[in-house]
Amino acid sequence: MKFSFPKPNQVILVIIISEFIVTTGVGLVTPIYAIFVTQEVFAATATVVGFSVALYWLVKSILQLPIARYIDKNHGEIDDYYSMLIGVFLAVVATFLFYFATKIWHVYVLQIMLGVADSFAVPPFYAIFTRHIDKDNEGFEWALRSSFSLGAGAALGGFFSGILAALVSFRIMFLINSGLTFIGFLILLFLRPYIRPRVSQSVERVFIEQKRL
Repeated sequence: MKFSFPKPNQVILVIIISEFIVTTGVGLVTPIYAIFVTQEVFAATATVVGFSVALYWLVKSILQLPIARYIDKNHGEIDDYYSMLIGVFLAVVATFLFYFATKIWHVYVLQIMLGVADSFAVPPFYAIFTRHIDKDNEGFEWALRSSFSLGAGAALGGFFSGILAALVSFRIMFLINSGLTFIGFLILLFLRPYIRPRVSQSVERVFIEQKRL
């Protein structure tokens, strides 16, 4: 039996490539984040690292629920698309500003900002991906996202994090992270022709039924 990989549609490919680049950028700074905070931020300790990460997850976990509910109730994908762009762009700004972080409150504010950014970006990422996933390839395309966008991106970022940590300052790595996230943001602009406008609930239901056939 000949084994072949199915070819994802354009929307799935754009999302996967964009997320791969963004995840690679995040992977650069994740291994050195605690070292950066304790060594580069005045009077910061490991406790500050823990509190800052907790702030991110608290903000993201609470805020993304009403955002997800809003984009689900507004039929069409325009609101999803712009929510995603806003979130990714906020992440670009937040990671860039880490270069200038010198005080504990800077770290807290930027982690809150990242939590807000991901609250706007993550729900529409899942929503658009789910709506456009190819019939009978659902498992493969979710696995492709997991293996390539998340797995390979994190691995590549982690690999180069160790190398760059010895070559450049920790602050420069946040600039690289911001630059890669911005590239991911630009790639998402190619989704625009595939984004469905806001429509009535009846039209939305017809589209979903057609996708299932």
